[in-house]
Amino acid sequence: MDVCLKCGLPKDLCVCETIAMEQQKIVVSDIQKKFQKHVTLVEGLDEKRIDIQKITKLLKQKLACGGTSKGGIIELQGRHAKKVVELLAEQGFPKESIEIK
Repeated sequence: MDVCLKCGLPKDLCVCETIAMEQQKIVVSDIQKKFQKHVTLVEGLDEKRIDIQKITKLLKQKLACGGTSKGGIIELQGRHAKKVVELLAEQGFPKESIEIK
């Protein structure tokens, strides 16, 4: 049986990622890049405590768009700020900690 090194609980009962989600201050913004291309940025996620690759993959699937994650920032093609807030809330991030710019 695997035990989490941070909290000491078994891996299936580990609450480390849930606690990390509640402590995040996330900023979602729509920006315009070259040639009038719109991009949605999700910033403020702690790479060390949250699986950003998993969240990026989920957002890309749910929003049917391309995207990537680099240096703790998720970049999604298109304007999706409001939908991203709803999807992050479904994943356990409190809506109060998500800001739209």
